[in-house]
Amino acid sequence: MADAEEPEKKRRRIEDLTKKMAVDGGHRDGACDWDGRWNHVRKFLERPGPFTHPDFEPSTESLQFLLETCKILVIGAGGLGCELLKNLALSGFRLIHVVDMDTIDVSNLNRQFLFRPKDVGRPKAEVAADFINNRIPGCKVVPHFKKIQDFDESFYRQFHIIVCGLDSIIARRWMNGMLISLLSYEDGVLDPSSIIPLIDGGTEGFKGNARVILPGMTACIDCTLELYPPQINFPMCTIASMPRLPEHCIEYARILQWPKEKPFGETSLDGDNPEHIQWVFDRAQERAAEFNITGVTYRLTQGVVKRIIPAVASTNAVIAAACATEVFKIATSAYIPLNNYLVFNDVDGLYTYSFEAERKDNCSACSQVPQDLQFPPSAKLQEVLEYLTDNASLQMKSPAITTTLEGKNKTLYLQSVKSIEERTRPNLCKTLKELGLSDGQELAVADVTTPQTVLFKLNFTA
Repeated sequence: MADAEEPEKKRRRIEDLTKKMAVDGGHRDGACDWDGRWNHVRKFLERPGPFTHPDFEPSTESLQFLLETCKILVIGAGGLGCELLKNLALSGFRLIHVVDMDTIDVSNLNRQFLFRPKDVGRPKAEVAADFINNRIPGCKVVPHFKKIQDFDESFYRQFHIIVCGLDSIIARRWMNGMLISLLSYEDGVLDPSSIIPLIDGGTEGFKGNARVILPGMTACIDCTLELYPPQINFPMCTIASMPRLPEHCIEYARILQWPKEKPFGETSLDGDNPEHIQWVFDRAQERAAEFNITGVTYRLTQGVVKRIIPAVASTNAVIAAACATEVFKIATSAYIPLNNYLVFNDVDGLYTYSFEAERKDNCSACSQVPQDLQFPPSAKLQEVLEYLTDNASLQMKSPAITTTLEGKNKTLYLQSVKSIEERTRPNLCKTLKELGLSDGQELAVADVTTPQTVLFKLNFTA
């Protein structure tokens, strides 16, 4: 009889505990902190240990800071973002904002566990925030269904730490540039209070990395740009006039023909729509036949249009765990943070390695030093443009180049605005001398990879 009662008592105890925890929704205020809820966190913060920071003093204040004050911004609510939100919320961080411009696709459901089939088509940020808020009592996740570029400096200044779970190097670099722009200096000395730590995680298949960036102090994203595989971008002049590769033909159909012909009305090109991909594939084949180019396939068209990056759930989990751990270390000052780059690889077995990435003295983002451009006067502007996009240390996507001539601001080339691109396109075939540029001339270059304009100094070579 006693043996029969044990399972029933256990079932009731679990039910009571579940109700008390409000696991499936209900209470969202601080009053739901039941006894022992944060014991797992207190073990790290309220007692000394062999791995704690040398200056760490155990106290109850650190936990209260996590629960009541510390504001975290998570950028991206996809594979990494879902894991990050879950980890941070369960670690005691309650004031979390999440930014993501994407909506949920059915292909996300195999690994982005905060989403369900009923959520397909809805904004990722909103669904993820609702799930965490309903699942974890007391947590207040604020969603933003926007681009990171839609926010100004005042928005980013409010956060203690920013965590990136992005699949775009361009977005990483923009965020990196924003945090660098928030730094303040007094007599050339960096004000530590203006530093907002950036924790960045990235995955591709079975490989991943996590890094800790203290803007102005440690290596930034652009300092180690060579570590990222260059994103393939083709100069507009080549796409429009001199295609040589099948990718040029696909990009011609995607960038130039789609907005001009509008085959599906005002609808934007959707890489997940088979009809859209088929239309681009057909136009690309026509373009390839015109220039005797082979190799345009439906699969290649998909890859070029969608910029496909493979994703594995277990890799996301490992890297998100590493990033969340670094957030906890920095927020509590209880442990020494990663210094400053972690590599993870489980393609064959399991391999991890950490090293200190070094700052570049001439980094285009954080060095505050004008960059040198060395070209002969006979070089064409197209060559300068290709250098800005192909150079491993710059890897710009669509640079806009302006300068000052005879006291007036002049746009040499700008790709993002159609009318200005058409007007300035002839400049690409002109030499620097023909454009009126001189040795020592300053060129201001704007690009989607940074919120700031990058200054270059033109040095003529023989």
